[in-house]
Amino acid sequence: MTKETAKPPEKKKEKESIWTKEERENFRTEYGCDIVVEDGSFAEVSIKQAPTDAYIIKYFYKDKIHFDLTRGTKVTVFDMYWDKFKNDLKSIDYGNGGVKPNLWGYQSPAPKKKRKS
Repeated sequence: MTKETAKPPEKKKEKESIWTKEERENFRTEYGCDIVVEDGSFAEVSIKQAPTDAYIIKYFYKDKIHFDLTRGTKVTVFDMYWDKFKNDLKSIDYGNGGVKPNLWGYQSPAPKKKRKS
């Protein structure tokens, strides 16, 4: 029998954020958009647990294709990505979400405590 040396678990590399912190803070006020999934694989942005008003955006950045899942109107989503990537924006398609937009992120209120008489 041979002993195998135990390797320490590898740390996952954190993805470099494509959007700056200032840009992320201004999405909602400037464009009325919200990025649900940033720089994910096509499978990650094609989830059913997303709102129905989300779009899958395909674009080139640093010679690589990236996908985002973004909420907003198609015009505002286009404006936001065009301002950032110009001709590297390749497509804006409907997402596969199945959650009503008004229920997205909804949490039921906590039950009220009953008074003891």
